[in-house]
Amino acid sequence: MLSSESAVKGARYRINAAQDADIGKNSVESYILQQNPHFVFSIQTTSAGSKYGELVLDKELDREEQQEMKLLLTAVDGGSPQRSGTVVIHVIVLDANDNAPVFTEAVYTAALPENSPLKTKVIIVSATDADEGVNGEVTYEFSRLSDKSQKLFSLDEKTGEISVTGDIDYEEGSKYEVFVEAKDGYGLSSEAKVIIDVTDVNDNAPAIYLKSLNNPIPEDVSPGTEVGIINVQDRDSENNRQVRCSIQQNVPFKLVPSIKNYYSLVTTGQLDRELVSDYNITITATDEGSPPLSSSKTVELSVADINDNPPVFEEQSYSAYVTENNKPGSTLCSVTARDPDWRQNGTVIYSLLAGEVNGAPVSSYLSVNGDTGVIHAVRSFDYEQFRSFKVHVMARDNGSPPLSSNVTVSVFISDVNDNSPQILYPAPEGNSFMTELVPKAAHGGSLVSKVIAVDADSGQNAWLSYHIVKSTDPGLFTIGLHSGEIRTQRDISESDSMKQNLIVAVKDNGQPSLSATCSMYLLISDNLAEVPELKDISYDEKNSKLTSYLIIALVSVSTFFLTFIIIILGVRFCRRRKPRLLFDGAVAIPSAYLPPNYADVDGTGTLRSTYNYDAYLTTGSRTSDFKFVTSYNDNTLPTLRITDRSAAPFSRMSLLNWFLLLKTIILW
Repeated sequence: MLSSESAVKGARYRINAAQDADIGKNSVESYILQQNPHFVFSIQTTSAGSKYGELVLDKELDREEQQEMKLLLTAVDGGSPQRSGTVVIHVIVLDANDNAPVFTEAVYTAALPENSPLKTKVIIVSATDADEGVNGEVTYEFSRLSDKSQKLFSLDEKTGEISVTGDIDYEEGSKYEVFVEAKDGYGLSSEAKVIIDVTDVNDNAPAIYLKSLNNPIPEDVSPGTEVGIINVQDRDSENNRQVRCSIQQNVPFKLVPSIKNYYSLVTTGQLDRELVSDYNITITATDEGSPPLSSSKTVELSVADINDNPPVFEEQSYSAYVTENNKPGSTLCSVTARDPDWRQNGTVIYSLLAGEVNGAPVSSYLSVNGDTGVIHAVRSFDYEQFRSFKVHVMARDNGSPPLSSNVTVSVFISDVNDNSPQILYPAPEGNSFMTELVPKAAHGGSLVSKVIAVDADSGQNAWLSYHIVKSTDPGLFTIGLHSGEIRTQRDISESDSMKQNLIVAVKDNGQPSLSATCSMYLLISDNLAEVPELKDISYDEKNSKLTSYLIIALVSVSTFFLTFIIIILGVRFCRRRKPRLLFDGAVAIPSAYLPPNYADVDGTGTLRSTYNYDAYLTTGSRTSDFKFVTSYNDNTLPTLRITDRSAAPFSRMSLLNWFLLLKTIILW
C-alpha cells in the first residue's frame, strides 16, 4: 500500500475483505490490526450488505523518520473452535517536499594560483536535501556575482563545482566573493558564500629548444656519440631563471653540459633494435623559483634495423557479424597487423590460407584485400544452412626473407526474417481436413483446440502470434495471441450454428512480418452420430474447385493427345519421304549438344540431364491423387533406343496408352 507523508489525519485506505468458505456464524466475524502508532482498522458495510475493511490514518507519517512499515492484520471467524487468517500489509511512505537544501558549510574558502588554466577546479560546494526523488534533487546557481567574477568563474549546476573560465591574474585581483544558491526540484532553496583568494606564483616556465638531432641512429653506433644539441631558456629573472636540465633514467642517453644554457645529448651504451626500436626521450627543465616551474619536451629517436620481426595482429582473434542474404562483395570486417620493422620490412600483405568451409574452398566464401586487410563476402549466406565458420588470415611482410603470422577470423551469420511460419496442426488448407468436436455444454473460456506452428528463423523472427481473420460466428471463439489456444468466448447456445469454420493467420515478429493461414472446422455436437452430413462439410467448399480442376485437366489431356497424334503422323510421313535419315541402329545425338550436368540456381549442386518419370492415377473416388515417383537417371535405367523396326509398335502402344489414360481421367 502506498501513502504520502503529506496525507492528513483521517485518510482512509480500503483493504479487501477476507474470504471464508463457511457461512453464517462460522464466516468472518472480526478483524484485529497489529498495534502501531499510525493506523487503526475500521469495518465498513456496502449498500449490498457486504463488508470490507479500511486502514484509517490516526497520526501523520514522516518519510524521513520511517520510509515503510509492515502491519499484521488478522481475520477471525465466529465458529467453534475459532479459526483465523493473517495478512501482512506493506505500507510504503511516499515523499513530500518538506525539506530545503542545506549546505555543508555557511562560508567556503579557496586558494587559487594565478595563471591557472581554463577549467581548473576552484572548489566544490555541496548541499543535501532530506527529501527524495525530484524533491531531493539539488541544483546550484550563482545568486550574487559581479561582472568581473562572471567572466572568471563558472558553476556546474549539477555538481556544485566552481571552475576557471578566464585569465586569473594576481595583479588585477587578489580576492573574489561569490554567493551560491542551492534549490530543490520544487523551489525550496538556501544560500552560501564562497571566498576565493588568488596567490602569486612564479608564472614563467623554462622553454626547451632542439637545435639539432641525428635521426635515425644506426644500430651499431658506439657509446658516447653525440646525437643532438639542446638549448634551454627562461624569461624570468634572478633565481626564477636559473634552470636545471635532466632526462629520465631508463634510456641509454644522457645530457652533457656545454656552453651556457646548451646541452649535448649523447649515447651511454650499445643500442639494440631487437630490444627497443624507438626511444621517446623526455627532457625536463626546472627553474629555481618558489615554487619552481618546469617544462618538458619529448625527442623521438628511431634505430635502423633488419627484418627480424614478423607482423603481429592487433587482436588474437577477430569476429565478423553479417546478416544472411547479404550482397556478394559486402564488407564483413577488417584485420590489422603491425610490423615493428622499418620501410619494406614493415610492409604487411594479407592473404587467406587455403581451407574448406562445408566442403567448399574458403575462397568461394570470403576474400581479403591484400593491402588493407578488409574481408569481403564472395557469396550470399544462409542462416538456416550454417550459422558460423572460421577462416585463417596470414599477414606477411615484404622483407627478405619474408616473415609471417596467422590469425583466426570467426564469421557469425545472423538471422533475418526470410521464412514464413509453418503450421504443424492443423495441416494448411489443401493438405488435409481437420474437424474438432465442441460439446454443446461448453462454457465460456473452454479450450476447444490449438493451432501449432513453428518458424525456421530464430529470435524475434520466430516469435509467433495467432489471429482469427475469419469465422462463422465472430463472437463465439477466440485464440490466444501467443499460445494459439482456441477457446470459447461465451457459453454455447442452441441458436449457434452447428458448423463453425475458423480461418487462423499465424504471423511472425519479423520486419516485415511473414504469415501463414489454416482452416479449423468445428462441430458443435456431443456425438458424431448426430451429424450425418459430416462429409458435406469437408467438401462443400471444395466441390467447385474440384470441378474446375477436372475440366482443366480434361482439356489439357485432350489437347496434348491431339498434339501427340499430329506429331506421330508427321514423323511417319517424314520417314516415308526421307528414309535415309534413319539408321538401322539407335538415333545418335552428339554428346557435345547434351551437356552432362545442368547447374542449379545457387551453383552449388548439379542436375542430371536424363530423367524418367512414372505417373500413377487412382480411380473410384473423388479423393484420388496423382503420385509422382522419383526420377531415374541414366546410371540406373538404360537409355531407350528407337529404331525404324520398332517405330510402328511403339506408336501403336503409345496411342493405346493415351486412350487408356484419357478414359481413366474421364471416369475419375
